[in-house]
Amino acid sequence: MDKPLNQDELEALGAALLKPAALTEIGLLLVVMGLAWLIVWRLKRATEAHNGAHPMPVMFGRNVFDGVLFPVLSLLLALAARPVLPRLGVAPAVFKLVIPVLIALVVIRLTVRVLRAGLPSSKIIKLVERSVSWIAWIGSILWVTGVLPVLMDSLDDVRFKVGNAHVTVLDLLQGALTALVVLVLALWVSSAVEARLLRSNALDLSLRKIAVNVTRASLLFIGLMFSLSAAGVDLTALGVLGGAVGVGIGFGLQKLASNYVSGFVILAERSLRIGDMVKVDNFEGRISDIKTRYTVIRSLGGKESVVPNEMLITQRVENSSLADPRVSVSTVVQVAYGTDLDVLIPQLVDVVKTCKRVLADPGPSVQLSNFAADGLELTVYFWIADPENGTGGVKSDVNLAILRTLNGLGIDIPFPQRVMHHITEAVPPEAKVEAAPPAS
Repeated sequence: MDKPLNQDELEALGAALLKPAALTEIGLLLVVMGLAWLIVWRLKRATEAHNGAHPMPVMFGRNVFDGVLFPVLSLLLALAARPVLPRLGVAPAVFKLVIPVLIALVVIRLTVRVLRAGLPSSKIIKLVERSVSWIAWIGSILWVTGVLPVLMDSLDDVRFKVGNAHVTVLDLLQGALTALVVLVLALWVSSAVEARLLRSNALDLSLRKIAVNVTRASLLFIGLMFSLSAAGVDLTALGVLGGAVGVGIGFGLQKLASNYVSGFVILAERSLRIGDMVKVDNFEGRISDIKTRYTVIRSLGGKESVVPNEMLITQRVENSSLADPRVSVSTVVQVAYGTDLDVLIPQLVDVVKTCKRVLADPGPSVQLSNFAADGLELTVYFWIADPENGTGGVKSDVNLAILRTLNGLGIDIPFPQRVMHHITEAVPPEAKVEAAPPAS
């Protein structure tokens, strides 16, 4: 990058921009930008053909211009083309302005794209985008105008003592900037690894989730350590801090730590997997996601329950899909006494087999379960392999098929009947009262 300019150099730069030679620089710059666009476009097309639509959103974005690769490649090509200008007899003027602008654009694109990919649901992305954009553009302007070195020297003169070390404001700003760069790069790598693992079908989804969580936590931890070291923080002093944090986890953060540990245990043991039908604390539904702290269970009615992972470890959990996704469903029907069950039961078994979602193996069965007060009680058992779709629909189909079969055979479904007896008692003769004669 060029050195910052003083006032005389700025005036000379302004005069050079008005000369015809500046048109040569602009033409060369257009060639550089066009070549960068062509290379990125070809790479994007090749990657889309290999990995599908919109691959590598950080590098390419949705279009060629809004990814990180285009400004990076433009900057590299501009730096490579700049030495060509003296051979053409042209003093660099436009390139002195373009290169800082491209550097600022690379910083903005990298930070914004990485944060969008790593934290897609965060509400502070817009604020971070604007802050990074303002800082990058102001920094490039201050560098070109020569104000930034003067400002940095002034900040380096402001010193204060922290323990036995003397720290300047410039050290703090440089450390914070280095920490930000390292954390952004760590977040970028973790997002890329996460996307790669989630697209892979070689491992079970639960194992992929635990690999993603471990990778992200490890990279962010390593990035944090590098950031603290770059900021001038003595990492040996973190031993005391680690002890204090351990005490805090042992007392105040015990539940939180237990939930995180339980999440890794669940993912590692695979006792609960994404897609399983479970019942926890009288809430039944399908596991839609397993986080490191909690598990999301979605009921068939659309409600979602956020269950702490510790509860899934310490309490009884009914899992309908752990060893076998098939579940048994039953329905009850009564027929009148005197019905020939030897003829009826095989017909009911055959008609239940024809219902959708009812498995042929194991097949349905009908049992005489009770001699009820109003008729013979038959229990129909059948199996389904998709309990996540609910049992109400298939049970209704089976009941309708049974009802059509009974109507076709002329078999009545009995209902409770009651006999009422009305007793009329005779009035004794002595209770009869002779009517008084009418008054005259």
